[in-house]
Amino acid sequence: MTRREIRDSAFKIIFEKILRDDDLEELYNIAEEIDEITVNDKVKELVEGTLEYSDEFDEIISIFSIKRDVSRIAKINIAILKLALYEIIYDDKTPMNAAINEAVYLSKTYSQKEDTSFVNGLLGSFSRSDFAKQITKNNDKNAEGTDV
Repeated sequence: MTRREIRDSAFKIIFEKILRDDDLEELYNIAEEIDEITVNDKVKELVEGTLEYSDEFDEIISIFSIKRDVSRIAKINIAILKLALYEIIYDDKTPMNAAINEAVYLSKTYSQKEDTSFVNGLLGSFSRSDFAKQITKNNDKNAEGTDV
């Protein structure tokens, strides 16, 4: 399973969780019944990590969404943004530019055309922020420490 397929499956489960407040295990079971959604440890790691920091991601989205209040952003875009933010901030294996490119890809696949510009713009603004630069610096230090 490719990283893109893992991300796609995780995105679909995150989106479903945002739409319905069902138990996560129940959503995994439903997803496994659908042939196009794979549930494995890597998918679960992305889903559970994204959901764990969901409130933090809402705050980040609200800071960088200048023209739209978070409550007015389509849920599908919220799921895409939260997954990207999780990968940028907490997944040391995913470079920031790759996470942004993949979020744009998900948006092109599942959102409307104007939403793709919004997702790209918000994540681009975030990536140029001092907050993102500090995260990148910390991740680089962590990576250097593990290459023994």
